[in-house]
Amino acid sequence: MFLESDVKLGFSDVLIRPKRSNLKSRSQVDLQRHFRFLHSKYDWTGVPVIAANMDTTGTFEVADRLAEHGMLTALHKHYTIAQWDAWLENHNHGDDIYNRIMVSTGTSDADFDKFSTIIANHPKLQFICIDVANGYAESFVEFVQRVRDAFQDKTIVAGNVVTGEMVEEFLLSGADIVKVGIGPGSVCTTRVKAGVGYPQLSAVIECADAAHGLGGRIISDGGCTCPGDVAKAFGGGADFVMLGGMFAGHDESGGQVVERGGRQFKLFYGMSSATAMDKHSGGVAHYRASEGKTVEVPYRGPIDETVRDILGGVRSACTYVGAGALKELTKRTTFIRVQEQENRIFG
Repeated sequence: MFLESDVKLGFSDVLIRPKRSNLKSRSQVDLQRHFRFLHSKYDWTGVPVIAANMDTTGTFEVADRLAEHGMLTALHKHYTIAQWDAWLENHNHGDDIYNRIMVSTGTSDADFDKFSTIIANHPKLQFICIDVANGYAESFVEFVQRVRDAFQDKTIVAGNVVTGEMVEEFLLSGADIVKVGIGPGSVCTTRVKAGVGYPQLSAVIECADAAHGLGGRIISDGGCTCPGDVAKAFGGGADFVMLGGMFAGHDESGGQVVERGGRQFKLFYGMSSATAMDKHSGGVAHYRASEGKTVEVPYRGPIDETVRDILGGVRSACTYVGAGALKELTKRTTFIRVQEQENRIFG
């Protein structure tokens, strides 16, 4: 046993200190980022916010809308090959859609064969998101190497981890982008079921430092409850921010619609929840526990208004610290420790 006694921080533990700015309007802030990825050498431009690869948020419908804003969607891994074919071939997307979507996969041989077929059918697909709850297994590193060997020119996202040494391991094994976050999600229960996790802001700061030293990138995955948290993730060094709960409950989101007391809700659940495993895996295996929960999210209508709220909040953060572009935000960010975030007297 070993105890690390230095304090680790989540988004709720800090605020961004304002600084003098010569920006006259939020409209002056450029939210687009330009990246050339480490191994694929692919040049990408867009707004680096990603809908999570959950079957309630990583949907074709969400992807269509976020693409209009230059954002990304990590499409969930449960779509069939036929569904991929129908969506890409029977819609008038244009080539830009391939810059705005990720093909998600697990690590089984069947998963490898499936996503390989999807890419063979649609070779313009650029992003492969290899996603497991526990990225610390040696077998996961080996799978990342296998995918890199097979797809030299594709941009590989791998995760999840929360410490710098594993970020470096993935980047050296062939990943271009590492997904950071264990336990911070709104419907994740890993921290209470397994006692394992890492406060998200500290994870982002430490993992970004490790990644950028090697020329790699990170995604902050989980823990954002409001646009201010998205701004803090970028301020902490995240290159991309992945959102699940903030994109749940919309017309374009997945999940069953339910009605309670005359109000509409949509189901939202973690991909390690009993709900998800009953739906996709025939139930929770006898050797494991559910590490996610199912909640009812108030119906929110079209996703566009939420997108505008998120991007507007990030623009506002940039103006408060004098960052004319999103890429400048982390350089202009000073975090201050706080004991309260907001005045909640009116709830």
